[in-house]
Amino acid sequence: MKKLISYDLGTGGAKASLYDSSLNTLARSFVEYETVYPEPDYHEQSPKDWWNSIVESTKKLLKETGTDPEEVVCLALSGASLVTVPLDAQDRELVERVPIWSDKRAKAEAEEFFSRYEERTWYLRTGNGFPAPCYSIFKLIWLKKHKPEIYQRIDCVLGSKDYINFRLTGKRYMDYSYASGTGAYDLTEKKMSEEILEAAGIDGRIFPKIVPSDFVVGTLLPQAAKELGLGEHTKVACGGVDNACMALGSVANVDGSVYTSLGSSSWIAVNSKKPVLDAEKKPYVFAHIDDTMYTSAFSIFAGGSSLRWVRDNLCRDLAKEKNAYDVMTKEILDVPEGAGGVIFNPSLAGGTSQDKSIHIRGGFVGLSLGTDRAAMIRAAMEGIAMNLKLSLEELERHTRLGNEIQFCGGGAKSEIWMQMFADIFDKVIVKTNIDQDAASLGAAAIAAKAAGMMEDYRVILQLHKRELECHPREEKVQRYKKLQKIFVHISDVLADLGDFMKENW
Repeated sequence: MKKLISYDLGTGGAKASLYDSSLNTLARSFVEYETVYPEPDYHEQSPKDWWNSIVESTKKLLKETGTDPEEVVCLALSGASLVTVPLDAQDRELVERVPIWSDKRAKAEAEEFFSRYEERTWYLRTGNGFPAPCYSIFKLIWLKKHKPEIYQRIDCVLGSKDYINFRLTGKRYMDYSYASGTGAYDLTEKKMSEEILEAAGIDGRIFPKIVPSDFVVGTLLPQAAKELGLGEHTKVACGGVDNACMALGSVANVDGSVYTSLGSSSWIAVNSKKPVLDAEKKPYVFAHIDDTMYTSAFSIFAGGSSLRWVRDNLCRDLAKEKNAYDVMTKEILDVPEGAGGVIFNPSLAGGTSQDKSIHIRGGFVGLSLGTDRAAMIRAAMEGIAMNLKLSLEELERHTRLGNEIQFCGGGAKSEIWMQMFADIFDKVIVKTNIDQDAASLGAAAIAAKAAGMMEDYRVILQLHKRELECHPREEKVQRYKKLQKIFVHISDVLADLGDFMKENW
């Protein structure tokens, strides 16, 4: 029996998943790794930790399932975006830890770049709508400026999953979806922009060759095969960036299809033949795994992580409970919409392009002596949903969306929260059996295509089985429309306050 292994290399750890030839999930395992915050805006991880997690999760997967290594024919990764691992000419890592996607240390370097290259032109060419310092090109400019002795030794820079592919095969490649998050990739030309690279002062030759996601980069090196417990014949596909793999695993490659990821960070994305671009609101765009398409999204940086903050700080008695979120949601059942006048903005990790200011910070507004914990929990859940509603409205300004939105991610487990989203979005909310495995399924589909086991990615849709369907309730919809206006007003006030504090703190 032919089997596949996909890896979801995320912010918190690596998940290895075993699939059969029909892309049915057989088993999965997860291994965490650490993020280090040595200074403000510095978010770093060790590539060696990624590798160790891949090795450990693979071994666990094979042991727990009793899988014959000879049955595993292909591997593929979904990798966290906006990362560059510098290697020298001898394939040695030049730094112990690298900035991850959320690292914003390169603010000054981004500002300097835009003093000589128009920011609007850069955005419309790249579709890179996250705060600019997050993107790889600015992290490289920072490295060149602050660590010139390291930059001068760079022979190649690799993304997160491409670094793992290199450890697996010894080959250096990058796919189109990952390239589209470098800050120097031209979305329509489908290649690295010499103009942007020249303006950045970065030698484009340090980026690896760009290939399709289902391109077989090689087979396992003897040492890698030994460490993982797999055969040297095992193929490795190039894989894709996490956003594109999740889009593929959630709604395949259907034009106009929409999904919402309700994880630590949360976003709403649409697949389309053309990138959704807006120089003011700046949706962020990645090349899709299907190289004829794009996936465009608006996000909030602290979606599920805002609710986790509430759990850890307001519900400390529940923080260590496995069913903490279930208990929290049960507490809100007797709290009416609007949480007794309490509004929560979830910008705990700062603002995105859809906010009035990136300096906005989260907050509870409308607290009174009668406010209790249950009201604050409900306000947090409503605030996250209302913030994502703004993302939905922005997408609808640019492209026609259907009446159904598929949800995935940890937050989609809560039926109470999903009904809240249905009422706030005024859409039918659907959760399927794929849930948190969307990125893993996307990577598995890439592996299947690379191994010649699949021709059309639309087969993915047949694997989705509906587990939950929440319909909007008209009375609640009208109530939330009024609350949404209050939420927007408070968000703008918090953005102004963030700017004021930035100037005067």
